[in-house]
Amino acid sequence: MQNAPVTSTEAHLDRLRGDVAPVNHNARTIAALTGNPGCRRRAVLDAAGVDKKAMSVHIGHPVPFGQSTFAITRGNAFEAQVKANGCAELLTMLRERLGLDIAEVAYNDLEEAGGNGSREVRHALARRMIDGAAAGVEGAGTLFDHPLLGLPIGGRTVYLEPDLIAFQVGAQFHIIEIKSFPVIDGQADGGKVAAAAVQSAVYVLALRRLFEELGHDPQRVSHNVILVCPENFSNRPVATLLDVRRQLTVLKRQLSRLRRVDELLATLDPGLTFDLGVRDGTATRPAGEVVAALGEVEARYSPDCLDMCELSYFCRAEARGTTHALGRTVREELGGIEFVDTALRLAEGRLAPTVELAETAHALRTALRMRTECLS
Repeated sequence: MQNAPVTSTEAHLDRLRGDVAPVNHNARTIAALTGNPGCRRRAVLDAAGVDKKAMSVHIGHPVPFGQSTFAITRGNAFEAQVKANGCAELLTMLRERLGLDIAEVAYNDLEEAGGNGSREVRHALARRMIDGAAAGVEGAGTLFDHPLLGLPIGGRTVYLEPDLIAFQVGAQFHIIEIKSFPVIDGQADGGKVAAAAVQSAVYVLALRRLFEELGHDPQRVSHNVILVCPENFSNRPVATLLDVRRQLTVLKRQLSRLRRVDELLATLDPGLTFDLGVRDGTATRPAGEVVAALGEVEARYSPDCLDMCELSYFCRAEARGTTHALGRTVREELGGIEFVDTALRLAEGRLAPTVELAETAHALRTALRMRTECLS
C-alpha cells in the first residue's frame, strides 16, 4: 500500500525546513518581517522556521549584526534585578514614577507550567490565567511574567516567547518591556526606542488577539507600553510610558498584506527544500545546492534588509546591479527599470526608451545634465 501524498501546509513547511526543529518567531523577527512584506523568500523561510543565520554562514554570507555576549549578559542581569523578589523594585517604581495606584499585587511566572515548558502547555496556562484576571476572578493575579502568546502570521499561528510582563491596573492591561539601553538625562537612543516600540506593538497586538479569543474587550489592553531602562550610567531602573498606536496601525496593515503561506507554497516546486543536511551540528549539504534552492523563491532586497534579515548580505550580492539594491525610493522613481545599467544607458542616450519609459528617460537625462553642470 502506497503512502498518501503529503498535501498539508504544515507537512510542506516541514519538508522545506528539513530534519531540524523550527526556529521560533519572536517580536524582533515579526517586526522585521513586516518591514519588507513584499519579500516572498523571507515569508516562506520564516513560515517554515528555517534557521536563516545558520544558512547565511553555510553559503558564505554571514551577517555581522546581533547582540554581543556582553550585551546579552548585561540585559539578563538588569532584567533579573528588576524582577527580583516578585518584581518588588518594579512595583515601587510604578507607584512612585507613574503614580499608579497599585494596592495589591499577585505575581505569576508563566515560563513553566508545573515543570512542563512545552509551548502548548505554556500557551494554555497563559490563556487560563489571563482569562481569569480579565474576568475578575478572585486571586487570578495582576502581574504575569513570560506569558506565551499566539499571533497569526501569513495564515499560520506562531507562538511568541516574549520577555515581557502583562500587568493589570484596574481594568487595563499593560505590556511592560524591559530593555538594557540607558536613559541619560531623560533621553534614550532614538533608534533603540523605535525598535522597542515596534516590538512592544507586536506584544500588544498578540495580547489583544488573545482577549478577542477569550471574549473580552481587546481595548482593555492599553496602547501605552511601560518601558523600563537603566537610568543614566547606573543600573537603577526608570519607567516611561511609550505610546505605540502608530506602530500598531503599521503592524496591522503590513501583516494584512502578507500573502497566505499556502498560496506561496502552491507556486513552489514540490521537491524544493532548504535542508542544510545538519549532522552532529554541522551542515553537510553542498552550499551551491542551498543557493540554487534560494534562487527558486523571489526576494525583494532593499538596503533596509541589512538591519533586520540574516540573509541580507546574500540577497545584496544577488541583487548587485539591479535598482532594488539602491533602495525603495530609487526603485519606485525608476519604476519599470530593473537594472542600473539600463538606467545609465537611458540617461546617456545610448538606449532608446519605450513609450512606457519615455518620461523616466527624460527625467534621467535631465538629472545627468544637471549633475554634469554642477561638477563642471
